[in-house]
Amino acid sequence: MEAIVDTVVLVAISVVGAALARRLGFVAPLVLLVAGLALSYVPGFPEAHLEPELVLIGILPPLLYVAALQTSVPAFRLALRPILLLAVGLVVLTAFVIGFVVHLLLPAVPLAACVALGAIVAPPDAVSATAIARRVGLPRRVVTILEGESLLNDATALVMVRVAAGALAGAAVGLWEISQEVALKAGGGLVIGFVFAVAAAWLHRRIEDSLLEDAVSLLTPFVVVIVAEELHTSSVVAVVVAGLYLGHRIPFLLSPTSRLQMDAVWKLVNFLLEGVVFLLVGLQLREVVGSIETDMATTVQVTAAVFATLVLVRFAWMYPATYLARLVPRIRNREERPRPAVPTVIAWAGMRGVVTLAAAQTLPEPGVGGVPEYPRELFVFVAFAIIVLTLLVQGATLPALARVLRVKEDNSAQDALAEAGIQHTASRAALEALEAHAGSAPPAVVARLRGLVESRSNNAWERLGSQQQETPSAAYGRLRREMIKAERHVFKIARNEGRIPEEVLVRAQRELDLEETQLQRSES
Repeated sequence: MEAIVDTVVLVAISVVGAALARRLGFVAPLVLLVAGLALSYVPGFPEAHLEPELVLIGILPPLLYVAALQTSVPAFRLALRPILLLAVGLVVLTAFVIGFVVHLLLPAVPLAACVALGAIVAPPDAVSATAIARRVGLPRRVVTILEGESLLNDATALVMVRVAAGALAGAAVGLWEISQEVALKAGGGLVIGFVFAVAAAWLHRRIEDSLLEDAVSLLTPFVVVIVAEELHTSSVVAVVVAGLYLGHRIPFLLSPTSRLQMDAVWKLVNFLLEGVVFLLVGLQLREVVGSIETDMATTVQVTAAVFATLVLVRFAWMYPATYLARLVPRIRNREERPRPAVPTVIAWAGMRGVVTLAAAQTLPEPGVGGVPEYPRELFVFVAFAIIVLTLLVQGATLPALARVLRVKEDNSAQDALAEAGIQHTASRAALEALEAHAGSAPPAVVARLRGLVESRSNNAWERLGSQQQETPSAAYGRLRREMIKAERHVFKIARNEGRIPEEVLVRAQRELDLEETQLQRSES
């Protein structure tokens, strides 16, 4: 009973914190992190120990899965080179540079332990990258790169942590052993993710009940991650591959009702998990600080050195990775040369999250199983401090930096022009289908459908017009919502007076809700 109460309290606080963040115009992860930090020292507030298994198997998979579902596969493919440079190359470089820096500060600590710390803090977080990048309003390609990096870099980092921990325990580690480990983890995860994605797609095509489709979708990331973990492959890669595959095919797998319902379900799951996870990170402060045995001067010195190294290495990597690649004619002709402001914003968007803390908790205990003595509690604190510093320093200042450097969202007029052109083609195809299949349908029905198609095509072109006055489609939406409101009121009064049963009200409400949802989607 106590565990249930604690869970309800955490969820309630995360909801209130998210609501407060939206009202104040802040990013919710930052507000919830600060709330967790403060609550960790409130007397009598429940302690929340974040188990690594809970994060890596219970929390991370659905968050990665829903992020992958929402990622454009064509955009991901076009940005694959910078994504892999960040998710693999930068993570490996960061791990070794931080390892050598910490080893210089703590020469008595084995280099393998220092590299393990570097791998732990190297990967930016998927949740914070997605939440903050979209909130800031960055260009679409920048968001794709940041999301793609955060989807894949955990796999690289966790493999390096495992390899470094094995070296710390005395296992022989060389280039061949590392290559084998990477091939086994990443390759196995890719195969498992693809196989289960195909199986899930097969189920979705044959299930007609939207509730069952939601259940299959919710179970998919957990089944994938459990099988991947049992087979000792990368569960992160497996979940991401499954999400990308299914997200790309959802328009052809699900019915319209199922898509609307599944979208709402995953939005709720994502909202609750994001809130709880950052609140839990903040609540670790009391426990992490209480476990430190290293003196304060050394703790501050190592933490500052790791944070500075993280920032500098990411900046030092970004500019050559961005511009040297464009010396290759094929890349130069295919990709536009970005302004220096773009790699600067990407370099500053290096917020760490819950995976860093969970990975730190997996560090082996010193003196057990041949592991030499090293300051494990210091490394766990440094990992926690890096999360807090990157979120509060980089996450909080990223919007201002993007504004100062004028790195903005893509031109909405270009999107509207592309939409209008495609909508014109789609409308023409719809009218051809109407003429081909009209047959003996009543002329009034055919005329109504033709008017609907023409109205939708006109709405797309209206978005290119002036934003200073209300367009016909905007007026239609505003007035139709008022009409729907009046209809709802009439049905509600009739139900209250006993003139219609509850079932009639529910059916009418559903039809009106679907129409209003369609209005909102057409305006967004």
